[in-house]
Amino acid sequence: MLDEVVRAAIHPAIGVARVGNSPEEYYLGPEVPDPLPAEPGFYKDPAGAIKREVARFRLYGYNAQGEAVVELTPDNADITWSAQLANQKAAWYQFQLALDIPDAADAKESALRNGDITGDRRKDLVIAPEPVSIGGREVSGPAYHFSGGTFVGKEVYLGELRTDRDGHLLVFGGFGDSASYDGRPVNTFANNDGWHDDTADGPVTAVVRIDGRTVPVDPAWVMVAPPNYAPAVKGIRTLHDLLYDVFVTDGQLPFPDRVSFTRHIAPVLQRFADHQWVNHGFAGFYGHQGLADFTTPEGMKRLSSTSPGRKALRRQVFNALRDFTRDGASPVPWPWLYGDGMAIPPRTPLQHLAFSPTQYKMFQLWADGTFVDDWGTIPPVHELAGLPLAERPAALDRAALDFCLADAFHPGTEVTWPIRHLTMYQAPFRIKHRPSGQPEPDYGPVLTPERALGPDGPLHAQGPGDLTRWMAVPWQTDTASCRSGYELSLSPRNDPYLPTFWPARVPNHVLAEEDYQVVVDTGRPLAERTEAFERRAVWLRGLKGNNSEQMNQMVDDWYRLGIVEVRDGAQDFPARLQVESTPGIDLTGIGHTNNLVTLHVPQAADLTLAADAIAQAVAASGYTEDEVTAGFIDKVSPYRDEA
Repeated sequence: MLDEVVRAAIHPAIGVARVGNSPEEYYLGPEVPDPLPAEPGFYKDPAGAIKREVARFRLYGYNAQGEAVVELTPDNADITWSAQLANQKAAWYQFQLALDIPDAADAKESALRNGDITGDRRKDLVIAPEPVSIGGREVSGPAYHFSGGTFVGKEVYLGELRTDRDGHLLVFGGFGDSASYDGRPVNTFANNDGWHDDTADGPVTAVVRIDGRTVPVDPAWVMVAPPNYAPAVKGIRTLHDLLYDVFVTDGQLPFPDRVSFTRHIAPVLQRFADHQWVNHGFAGFYGHQGLADFTTPEGMKRLSSTSPGRKALRRQVFNALRDFTRDGASPVPWPWLYGDGMAIPPRTPLQHLAFSPTQYKMFQLWADGTFVDDWGTIPPVHELAGLPLAERPAALDRAALDFCLADAFHPGTEVTWPIRHLTMYQAPFRIKHRPSGQPEPDYGPVLTPERALGPDGPLHAQGPGDLTRWMAVPWQTDTASCRSGYELSLSPRNDPYLPTFWPARVPNHVLAEEDYQVVVDTGRPLAERTEAFERRAVWLRGLKGNNSEQMNQMVDDWYRLGIVEVRDGAQDFPARLQVESTPGIDLTGIGHTNNLVTLHVPQAADLTLAADAIAQAVAASGYTEDEVTAGFIDKVSPYRDEA
């Protein structure tokens, strides 16, 4: 096999690591799209700290026909890995809206963050350690840390490299540390001047020699993202779904010869159902005994049937999917998720999410009956070793991206809107690298949509820190701000649960431990157990005060929040439930519905009106003060005329 190798490639093409504050413990990110769930308690160490998620990279050798024929390890090749991480957030431009949507023309200006720091001093805002190289087996130590990067003179640890016993590369991110150099508090969801965090991204490369000959290597990229608070839940549209559509639309990847119910339809339907564990509105409709509880064995058998008699059922599901031409800005069609243009009041159909064209086409063919009923015939693969070698590279690429979100890019959780532009790639899923030492143009004091999307803009070859610089700084402020059911008016038709931003990564409402214990106690009356099951606790209920106070608390308490974990079910309920681990925040005296409602009060932007306006809004809402987070929320006021 080795003599057939003409090139090598690193997989996953885009790897994902996540911050965590456990000093020693960590876990590996998913390597297949359908991994087995971890045992309860897995994601935190005994002290309650969140473990870091580590991105593991592998090398595969390809023959002249483009087929993977061998995995390259120290057993059969000489390998030197290299990577570089950087954090450019504080030196980049403010996030207001995605600059590639029509709404951006009316958005507030994307001015420089920390605009009061000028000239050469702006270099102090970039955390840019030197590249690190490593090789061999089970290698680690301070020599392989990304060291020397500073923020306004303070050294910031962004992570390190290690190798495992098989010589694979392990990329660790930071410990979730965020701080301001001058002590000022955070006051906005995305653009806090003076602040930094330790998320990062950058290139991953390797030098490979086989029997003395150097083999060209396709490089990869790594992103260090915030924690995954619901690790067994996938977004309705994953980052892999988005990028697959980008490359199918461009003709670089083929549309499937036949739509498979098991591979293309069922996973998406399951994601709707799985959102019951992270959002109460989804629970009531798609969850256990909900109005559209279609992932029961009986339901999936009906939906997988190609019988003409089932066409009406399939079309009902398909017709429920959002079509912007038909639906405009209506919140009713599926999925009930906010989109890139979310604002209050709504101003555009992009207020909500729609499927990608490729996903939509798959569901249309399914609705028409042009698909393969293969339900129950394709067993899931839970480990990489369960796949033929030739299929492992694609599985690695997909697994990393399947547990990242594509929506809403407002700005997002792991990465944001530039990721969907073809100019960013040298091949499907493979980021184009900017040559080391090649300077990036100066885009001026304000980044306009025209410049951002232009031929000399930032959506081409990428350098260290270029992907994550568009994200919120620090990440905790956006995580605390992105909720569900933002209230515009006090109409009884408003829903405190829906639509929602990113519940698959940042839960809204969860099955709490105390309710779970009632559900699984078969000695209790079924009605009591059902009431406990249908109750949901607000995931952020431990955050107190107004929106600004809660964002500042989140900077300190992010690791104390619960992780949504897979647990055993019980008679009369699903066999597997997803339950919030016990939060590390003191919840004494705090009810399940604390911070249930998020009231955006535009008048509160004026400090002279703030207190009175907020008090009036809370009083008119009909909710108690503990149930409401109220104030001016700049995340939902991205337009110039709302400044």
